[in-house]
Amino acid sequence: MTVKPKILVIEDDPDLNESIVDFIRDFAEPEAALTGADGLYQAEEGVFDAIILDIMLPELNGFDLLKQLRAKQVKTPVLILTAKDALADKLRGFELGGDDYLTKPFHREELIMRLKALLKRTGHFFDADGLTAGPYEVYLNRHEVLINGQPVSLNGKEFDLLVYLLQNQKTIITKDQIFDRLWGFDSETAVSVVEVYMSNLRKKLKPLKVDGWIKTIRNVGYIFQEPEGRE
Repeated sequence: MTVKPKILVIEDDPDLNESIVDFIRDFAEPEAALTGADGLYQAEEGVFDAIILDIMLPELNGFDLLKQLRAKQVKTPVLILTAKDALADKLRGFELGGDDYLTKPFHREELIMRLKALLKRTGHFFDADGLTAGPYEVYLNRHEVLINGQPVSLNGKEFDLLVYLLQNQKTIITKDQIFDRLWGFDSETAVSVVEVYMSNLRKKLKPLKVDGWIKTIRNVGYIFQEPEGRE
């Protein structure tokens, strides 16, 4: 299965949290947190494509949570969700690094629209079936990869790994982030499996002379971007 955008919902009302999770499950992979402290801990893992953040939270309010995330260079886009509708609160949210703002009560359709728009702006959601980058064409529904029009056969995890790289172009992704996204926090597999699949992926790309798009950042992870000097 192709990797869906991963969304963290930080909302202390259990019923509303559950409703939001249900709203977005069709196109995203949601996780939930009911307190500011738990939300901060999960958000710092850095494997989410977007965060839906309530402001009035127990233990740590949303403004302070957002401030701490940005101070720690966690750049995950944040949709602020709150009952506060004063202009000063909206401005504070944006000043602290929020990306969009939705006031309660809200319609399901508006939440979905705003979240999808936020994901599109940051390259983590696509209405169309295909992802493209230079010579790469990846078709999600057909599970097909073309390089300069030539098909390349990838197994499930190799395909998901390439999709994840394309969805995060020009962004350094750590091995832990890849492992958590593709195998899951509770997987009994070791993180070293990432290196194995990355090596396998590169071997299949190398004959087509496009493996240079995937660069290793020593002791950190990988980045997918156009090779320097490429015309």
